[in-house]
Amino acid sequence: MQRISNYINGELVEPISGAYLENFEPATGKVYSLTPDSDERDVEIAVEAAKRAFPAWASKSPEDRFEILMRIADLIKRDLDFLAEAESIDNGKPKSLAKQVDIPRAVANFRFYATAAIHFGSESYETVGQAINYTLRQPIGVVGCISPWNLPLYLFTWKIAPALAAGNCVVAKPSEITPMTAYLLSKICIEAGLPAGVLNVVHGLGSKIGAAIVKHPQIRAISFTGGTKTGAWIASQAAPMFKKLSLELGGKNPSIVFADCNYEQALQTNIRSSFTNQGEICLCSSRIFIEKPIYERFRDDFVQLARNLKIGDPLNDSTQIGAIVSKQHMEKILSYVVLAQEEGGRILTGGKRFILEGRCEEGYFVEPTVIEGLTFDCRTNQEEIFGPVVTLQPFTDEEEVLHYANSVEYGLSATVWTENLSRAHRVAHKLESGVIWVNSWLLRDLRTPFGGMKNSGIGREGGFEALRFFTEEKNVCLKIN
Repeated sequence: MQRISNYINGELVEPISGAYLENFEPATGKVYSLTPDSDERDVEIAVEAAKRAFPAWASKSPEDRFEILMRIADLIKRDLDFLAEAESIDNGKPKSLAKQVDIPRAVANFRFYATAAIHFGSESYETVGQAINYTLRQPIGVVGCISPWNLPLYLFTWKIAPALAAGNCVVAKPSEITPMTAYLLSKICIEAGLPAGVLNVVHGLGSKIGAAIVKHPQIRAISFTGGTKTGAWIASQAAPMFKKLSLELGGKNPSIVFADCNYEQALQTNIRSSFTNQGEICLCSSRIFIEKPIYERFRDDFVQLARNLKIGDPLNDSTQIGAIVSKQHMEKILSYVVLAQEEGGRILTGGKRFILEGRCEEGYFVEPTVIEGLTFDCRTNQEEIFGPVVTLQPFTDEEEVLHYANSVEYGLSATVWTENLSRAHRVAHKLESGVIWVNSWLLRDLRTPFGGMKNSGIGREGGFEALRFFTEEKNVCLKIN
């Protein structure tokens, strides 16, 4: 039974408690490794290591940090197949998806921010004849990064790469449900020569490690991705301590399909945006609104494509739908299917646990599920399910569908399908979402700001927004005469 280690002060170490948590492989439902059950003592040691490392790391030139971060990126790329398999086993996602998306994105995150740090600039202003003002952007110090289980290495690196590139030292907590690739990244950081204490990875429960990171007085900024309730608790703890906060939280994302869309493109992409990674992506479309003239055709074609998706062992190349991340989460998803039926919804396909034969017979699989007949304001259409469950609903005009789309407490992302350029601009302007795709989905340029409105969070990640978050601004006013 493999034991995962914490990564503190440049070394792989056991938790002080000596206790471990069972780590399940979702595809089999069996324990396959052990994760440190760390506590606040481990966090304290990590913070002290980060504090000691900070002066030297912050004083390095962006070019020096660039060299180290690029070495990390190159080693992740070297180990792509190994890391993709580890991610698949740990999370339940198809290995093919991890090879195409998760691990390449981790490489891209490090490369992007290694380069961005070199080009990160500041402003200057001349008060004519009197003074010159210029802005310094300096690293904060020790920062906390807490990442989720759905895209483990992808989102872990999305946080730590800009924090390190900006000159901070990091105490990071990956999800205790999917700790493996963060552990493997720790080994890569040692091989790459990352100085001791610059990155510290402490494994364990959110109630222990996450809480200790949030509450620690010497951790001056928190970057968190996860549930809205947890985000609200973090804000309640961090705000009185005046910590910088970046919170990327839940979503209940609409996809709006107008009758003048490129039909085949809209159909195929909505299948992807509904069921990729078993629907366990905060950007997945969970509510699809279809203009009435094409509703029945789109519904029937969509259901047929959903039925044809191959559920299977995540390690098989032909698998399109893998396992749900945990038994608890699988049960939550299935409970919403029951709720949808109680609310008057009709299950057009799916709705049940899927049983495989052989190695995966006890795994946590759920059929791709399509539901119609629900009102826009029912619980199924208002609450985040975070699984392979999507609802379909017809609409008549822009005003109606915008009312439906904006009715939820979330505002993370939305997609709009139309060939009418004026309509695309008009609808995008009125949608209450931080990220809006027109005739596409998950088409990401890392230079762009990423984040949500309303209960989907505060702050923005991506591009120079992340580097700004992980630095403090200092204005210097130099009198000329």
